[in-house]
Amino acid sequence: MINRTAVLFAVALATPGFAQSVTLTPADPQPAAGDLTPGLAVSYAYPRDVRLLEDAVDALEDSEKGPPIRGLSYSDNAEGDLTLTSNKATKVAAAISGFIRFDAAGTFEVEMISNDGLVARIGGQDVGLYDGVHACEPAGIQEVIVPEAAWYPIEITYFQRKGSACLEMDWNVDGRMGPVPDSVFAHID
Repeated sequence: MINRTAVLFAVALATPGFAQSVTLTPADPQPAAGDLTPGLAVSYAYPRDVRLLEDAVDALEDSEKGPPIRGLSYSDNAEGDLTLTSNKATKVAAAISGFIRFDAAGTFEVEMISNDGLVARIGGQDVGLYDGVHACEPAGIQEVIVPEAAWYPIEITYFQRKGSACLEMDWNVDGRMGPVPDSVFAHID
């Protein structure tokens, strides 16, 4: 479920880019392997119009569970293609949740890419914010400190207004930026 206060607080405090590293908190308790399903859980809403994250949050108060998304590897699609696993191409709001697995401790960079808006949290920390309507663009690189190899909770509020849609995540776990593989995302049904 969306934490409305956390999303709106993140948007209110937003500044372009991220200046400081943030330390992620692992899921506690760690999910049992047998409880995990590949991909991320998602709920959708279809507002009459959506231009800001606040509009998406409002719409998601009356959302419906959708088919899980495979991960965060939805490249910019063609206008008219469905957004993520929703049943519409435009005016889609999504509440996405689950876990991301980091296989090693360390300091890494992550970057969220979206068309249109998003606010993303991993391990209790804001790691991506890009409010408003825009093309498929990065939200800026955020340095994260991963204290241990583990599963970390991930929550994203996302919206797509019109035209094409994208939702991607890059990281540098091997020393260079690249797409996060879908295999490191999971959720509990």
